[in-house]
Amino acid sequence: MNILRVFNNNVVLARADDGTEVILTGRGLGFQTRPGDPVDPAKVVRTFRPVDDHDPDRMAAQLAGLPPETVQIVGQALADAGLDRLAANAAVVVAMADHVAAALARAAAGQHLEYPLLAEVSHLYPQEYAQGQALVASINAQVDVPLPASEAVGLTLHLVNAGFSAGDLSYSYTMTGLIQQFLDVIAQQLDRPLDAGSVNVGRFVTHLRYLFVRIHQRRQLADQRHSAVGAAIRESYPDAARCADLLGSLVELRLGATLTEDELSYLALHIARVTTDPVP
Repeated sequence: MNILRVFNNNVVLARADDGTEVILTGRGLGFQTRPGDPVDPAKVVRTFRPVDDHDPDRMAAQLAGLPPETVQIVGQALADAGLDRLAANAAVVVAMADHVAAALARAAAGQHLEYPLLAEVSHLYPQEYAQGQALVASINAQVDVPLPASEAVGLTLHLVNAGFSAGDLSYSYTMTGLIQQFLDVIAQQLDRPLDAGSVNVGRFVTHLRYLFVRIHQRRQLADQRHSAVGAAIRESYPDAARCADLLGSLVELRLGATLTEDELSYLALHIARVTTDPVP
């Protein structure tokens, strides 16, 4: 590998042997080097391959602007939590390291940040929340001043956010609130309490998460003929279909996106499923 650009003593952009651009970090990796020099593999600690059309130069510059020890802490925490795939994603590491650096600064100053979405996050994203808790535990094992347990919420949202390729958490915050609003509307409209721990509600939340990914990426399901399956769903579950139309209105209001007929039909099917669960 050869160096393309030196950002500081610890971060360089290089050309890998396969021709792709990679971001390399390691103490002293860029010290007294210049573009064109070969990379010293013994100094390379982490290799990041930019994904999802992220600009390698921008990612490298952001990494260079973060405390290297915080980047190392985050990388180790992701590995400890079994999230090695994310540990190699520069966008995720940059966002999470920036968050952790601010959280550590707050902890050192004795400040505590209250997250308003604790209940929603822990119920809607149980897997990521458990991973967020594992991240906090690993980070606290590496630092002198520990983070409060509530920081698991912020880290959970970063894990959820990784599915959107977004640069900040605003979309994940909006999605979380919208999912909870959906569940409240369904319970109210169909006069049926929902069990957040049921299999069908869990499947519904998963469906919604993928729906919001499709909305964010502008890749909604759309069969121009509007499938016979969709028509059958609406005919079989008219109450669920009306509720789906109401949720579609909420999506348009909150996200500025109009759901396709296919998306509304599958939404109705999931609503019908969650309302067949036993009343908790």
